[in-house]
Amino acid sequence: MSEPYDVLVVCVGNLCRSPLAERLLVSRLASTEVRVASAGLHAVVGAPMDASAAAELTRLGGDPSEFEARQLTARMATDADLVLTATRAIRGQVVATAPATLKRTFTLLELAALVEAPPWGGPDGDAAETISRAADWRASVSGLGNALDVPDPIGRSVQVHRAAADLADRATRVIAAWLS
Repeated sequence: MSEPYDVLVVCVGNLCRSPLAERLLVSRLASTEVRVASAGLHAVVGAPMDASAAAELTRLGGDPSEFEARQLTARMATDADLVLTATRAIRGQVVATAPATLKRTFTLLELAALVEAPPWGGPDGDAAETISRAADWRASVSGLGNALDVPDPIGRSVQVHRAAADLADRATRVIAAWLS
């Protein structure tokens, strides 16, 4: 990529899933022109990462320091080249907030599945072209249903946080490899 490419990761409170995925992508794309940020549909604006999510991020090699939750705005979504959400329901809410993002908004797990084993034959060299093809082929993974969602771990057990973090970890590895 010759010019900056902006990725926005969205969950509900911007406390667990989206900051974890943001920070994992940031660390995995550090030597690229990709900029990654996160926001929440109902963010706890200014709050740090949830302590359990921060512990999982640290376990995975990321850095939770100096994170502050942000509220999603239509402009944030519209300005992003790619929007990644924790769940299909959140994806729907992002698209309702910013309809122009329809063809470039995916769940983390959905996009990872599409770029890891592209049903159209292979990811293209150009990110915009791959995103366009992924949007066209989205239905090929829609049958995975809940397997496309990273469950919300807020207020839940360490095991639920670990499971959500591991899903985000795997998806961000695939997405970062594709973006770099």
